Amino acid sequence: MRVSIETTSSLERRLTVGVPAERVDGEVDVRLQKAAQNVRLPGFRPGKVPMKVMRQRFGAGIRQEVVGEVVNESFREAVIQEKLRPAGQPSIEPKNLEQGKELQYVATFEVFPDVELLEMKGFAVEKPVAEVTAADIDTMVETLRKQQGSWNVVERAAALNDKVNIDYAGTRDGEAFEGGSAEGTDLELGSGRMIPGFEDGIVGMTAGEERTLSLSFPEDYHNEELKGAAVEFKVKLNAVQEQVPAELNEEFFAKFGVNEGGEEQFRKEIADNMARELKNAVEGKVKQQVMDAVLETHKALEVPKALIDQEINGLRNQMFQQYGGMANQDLDLKSLLPDSMFEENAERRVKLGLVLAEFIEQHALKADGDKVRQAVEEMASTYQDPQEVIDYYYSNQQQLAAVESKVLEDQVVEKLLESANIVEKECGYQDAINQ
Repeated sequence: MRVSIETTSSLERRLTVGVPAERVDGEVDVRLQKAAQNVRLPGFRPGKVPMKVMRQRFGAGIRQEVVGEVVNESFREAVIQEKLRPAGQPSIEPKNLEQGKELQYVATFEVFPDVELLEMKGFAVEKPVAEVTAADIDTMVETLRKQQGSWNVVERAAALNDKVNIDYAGTRDGEAFEGGSAEGTDLELGSGRMIPGFEDGIVGMTAGEERTLSLSFPEDYHNEELKGAAVEFKVKLNAVQEQVPAELNEEFFAKFGVNEGGEEQFRKEIADNMARELKNAVEGKVKQQVMDAVLETHKALEVPKALIDQEINGLRNQMFQQYGGMANQDLDLKSLLPDSMFEENAERRVKLGLVLAEFIEQHALKADGDKVRQAVEEMASTYQDPQEVIDYYYSNQQQLAAVESKVLEDQVVEKLLESANIVEKECGYQDAINQ
């Protein structure tokens, strides 16, 4: 086999490959002879069809099949011979496919870059330091009570946090605009669902009252035609409801899986969940800063477009499925969710993946079995039967591999943090969760 290589850019390579004619023609002959043993043609006994007839009837199809296989096989042999690491599938350009002559083609493809790990000593990391206080638990309990509570109609003026039922009609310069009107719609005052001023303008209204609100759409509103537009909304208030939080009783506790121990056990479960959430939030914020530092340090690293395209497709399909998408061959996902939506994130993920893979290899890191077990047990602890969940992970290699991958990534973060300048910042629970 004849192979020549050309470097067309920092990551693109062009291989010109020549495969001896006998490799293709010989395999075609072998397959025609095998086929002749079983083929049935009018005028010929089974297994007695002459090779000349077989070539005329089936030669072209079998040759096309063989050529495809030989191109794939010879390409793999060529990249191994030239010690190349292709990133993505090659673009194949046939040069000569004639029978009896050398099979020739040109394969153009990108290769993985050589990743040089750059020094990261002294990069800054701010670590939130917080704890779950009794007041935080009280706030969470009240939030859960409201979520499980009910709404009761009241005969009074509407106030913030009430739910109101309204009719409204919006106009711009006296003309109605699309999406600006509705009847019998429920709105929680203070939710921020409507444009600024709308919900505040309803506060103080009573059932049956009508009011005209003169407002302006925000300058960054998603509808180009309404950005910054001055409008009026005629609003009629139909009803006011106030929220009645659920009572702290056995029925309420049972909804959260607490069937014994009453309020004391319920608050303990809440505290444990909040502590777990706080731990994950702090670790996530630290990890994000480490990954940002890795990217900033290695920002000059060029990554193959083929890998970015693969990542874009993965992110697009993930988003589609996340929002309830079903398989539909007629749906053009690229038009619905264009590449530009995912390109920046895809490049970031690919670059991080390449740098972290090199870091793992150079430091000979492997997922710590004890830490994997700990991670699985922590996830399982939130379920009613933790052991069942643990057994599931350890009997499902794909699920376990996902945990191992996360643990290994966390070990990389731990290793990098040894060289970081960590500054602890004391804050409250909510700040640590939300910032």
